[in-house]
Order: sequence, then C-alpha cells, then structure tokens
Amino acid sequence: MQTLREHYLNLTIYSSSEKAVTLQFGHDISADLLLQVTTVNQLIQNNPFPGLITTVPAYSTLTVYYNPLQVFKSTLNGLNGFQKVSNYLLSLNVPEHQSIITTKPPVIIPVCYGGEYGPDLDEVAAMHRLSPEAVVNLHSAGTYTVYMVGFVPGFAYLGGMDKSLASPRKSTPRAAIPAGSVGIAGEQTGVYPLQTPGGWQIIGRTSLSMFDAHRAQPSLLKAGDLVQFKPITVKEFNPYQPI
Repeated sequence: MQTLREHYLNLTIYSSSEKAVTLQFGHDISADLLLQVTTVNQLIQNNPFPGLITTVPAYSTLTVYYNPLQVFKSTLNGLNGFQKVSNYLLSLNVPEHQSIITTKPPVIIPVCYGGEYGPDLDEVAAMHRLSPEAVVNLHSAGTYTVYMVGFVPGFAYLGGMDKSLASPRKSTPRAAIPAGSVGIAGEQTGVYPLQTPGGWQIIGRTSLSMFDAHRAQPSLLKAGDLVQFKPITVKEFNPYQPI
C-alpha cells in the first residue's frame, strides 16, 4: 500500500491561508483528475485529523480547511499548522484499488425547455444551425459529471456536454436568473440553485431544489456525481399554468 505522496507523483501541496492547504493534482479538466480529487477527498473524510473543518473539491484541486489552534495543539508531525496538516495528508495510505468512490445512479433532473423557462433556447439553436428540438435532444441525451460546486452554494459545474452545443456566455449578463434555470456556458452546463445574476445561456428550468440549507446535505449535487436531464412539458412543470 502506498502513501498519498508515493501514489500521486505529480501531486503538489501548498498553503492557501493560515487555515487551509490545497492539494494540486494537475492543471487540466479531465475525468482522470476528477477521479483523483474525489478519491482523495473521500479518503480524508474517512480519516479526519484533529481540527479538520471541511474540504472543497474543484476541477484539479482539493482545498482542506482546518482550525489552526486545534491543529497546533495536536500531536501531528510538524512545526506549524501547514507542516502538520500537509505531513498528515501526504502520509495517508491510499487503498490498492483505483478508487474508493462508490458509483451511484445518475441524479435525474426534470427540465422544461424553452419558452419563458428557457429564453435562450432559440438563440442557442440558431447559433449552431439546429432546431430547438435538436438542442433539447442533444442536451438531454448525455450523462454529465459534476466537476465542482461553486460560484454560489449548490451551483454544480457539469462536464460531458455534446461539444456541438458549446456556446459563449451572454455579452450582457442578466441581473437576475431564476433558481432552477438550466444554462450553457462554453462546453459546460449547469443549474442555478438560487436567483442570482449570471451570463449563461438559459435553455430551460427545473423545479428541483438544487440547494436547501435545511437539508442534511444542502447541495443536491456534489463533485463526482452523475447527472441526466429529462425533458418535461410545461404542464408537468407547472400543473396550474394555462397552456
């Protein structure tokens, strides 16, 4: 069995602040790096050290937040907080199998595409010389992977979209995008969990709550999850709205 330092030869670790260290696995956006990030994230969750607060996975990094006072008072090896935490993390034993992540079924997100719920669907279709129906079919046909959660609480950046749908952000961002709006930006797609300003191309909306502070896991999605979109009608989205 190898330690984290031995297993991930390209891994670097640096101090993000007096309360955090960041593990850098690479500089690309790829399924391989995502697997490394999610595997090590779960490894740390399963083997917490004194003072661990939380971890924040991203495309190719994993940031570990901790309580400096608790870490300093601990018996971890090192002269300061950074040394104690980084030495501990790099000495963790990595399971012999490739990943300790259990693959779960995809999260199904029902989406009402177009109309008032997807005001940019026609624009995206015209941009790619496709019909709106073709855009919906392509967007809902894929299985997406959550690469990271950020921007606002619960906003999941999804990779795996058909490249033919890649679209630039709006030249002028909207002041308020409704919660549940499904958008495209570049080669990524995502769902706005809260009403916020934004510049993504909005092609639909879901009634699912993507973020709820009162839930045990406030964010519906986390890094490594799989997602599929399911087209629904206006009537299914809002039974009380006249057609």
